[in-house]
Order: sequence, then structure tokens, then C-alpha cells
Amino acid sequence: MLNTQIATVRVEPRSLVVLAGIPGAGKTTLLTRLDADEPVTVLDSDQVRTWLEPRVRLPYRFWRVFVHLTHRMRVFWAALFSPGLLVVHEPSTRPGTRFMLLLAGVLSRRSRHFLWLDASAAQALDGQIARKRVVRTHAFERHVRRGSSMRARFEAGWVPFGFTGVTLLTRAGTSGGLRIMVS
Repeated sequence: MLNTQIATVRVEPRSLVVLAGIPGAGKTTLLTRLDADEPVTVLDSDQVRTWLEPRVRLPYRFWRVFVHLTHRMRVFWAALFSPGLLVVHEPSTRPGTRFMLLLAGVLSRRSRHFLWLDASAAQALDGQIARKRVVRTHAFERHVRRGSSMRARFEAGWVPFGFTGVTLLTRAGTSGGLRIMVS
């Protein structure tokens, strides 16, 4: 029998939950095993990329910015108009990205909770290779550097400005999925 663990997180009704971590950590995979006790809208930039890929005849590097801008517009739209929980997949290692998510939460009057899916650089690189979407080396190294700093700050009790809490998750601790309970 496989040893599977389901991580459980409690949030307020109609929260904006950010699932963050370095590229390849397993965020998209974890979202496929998400269970919540109220309606949930899940937004992942891969949804935009998957929809556009068969329609755009250029290499991804030429339209990657458009994917991420579209994803961010969808986050604002959903924050303002979607009922229930909103779960957003973002690396969130850049302060500007966290500010954008904070702004979406504040404008929509949603409580904000930050989930950090921790993975080593080697685990994340293996994850990228497995999904056949490898981040450019220098960009990945920046994510790893910032992610390591954030993890250390989380362990010391830091909560990103404007968020009500942080939950540190591990790949092993979420092997059976993620359950979000509203209370």
C-alpha cells in the first residue's frame, strides 16, 4: 500500500488561496488532487497555455508573456466575480506577483491565505522534465534563490504582507492531495 498523506488547510469562506512554489515543485499536480468543502475556482497559467498552444503556431517563448498576462487578468476577474473559494497557482517568488495577488484579494474583499509547496531544486527540475516544460536555466536559478529565501522566512514566522496566514506543504505531506476546509 502506498503511503499517501492528505494535507488539510482551513480558510475563511470566499478566500483567495495562493498555491506557490518554485517551478516544477508539483503545484499543478497537487491541484488535480484538490478537494474543498465549498465551490472552488482553480486558476493555473497552464490552463491558458493549453488552450492557446494548438492555436498559436510560434514557439512558446514568443507568446509566454501573453499567457501570464491573460492568467493575471483571469485572477482579477475571478476574484471579483466568482463565488466561493478561489485557488490560484503562481510561483509567487517575485514581490510584484505577491502584490498583484494581494491587490486582487483586497479589491474583491477576500481573505488571503498563502500555501508554499516546498521542493528542492533537484525535485523541481525533475518535475519540469517530467512535464516536458523546463524553465530557462537563469530564470529557474532566480526562482530557486528567491524560493529558498522565502522558505527560510516562512520557517521564521514571516507571512507575506496582506495575507492572513502561510501553510508550508511538502511533496510527501501532500502525496494524497490537498483538502481545503472552510470555517
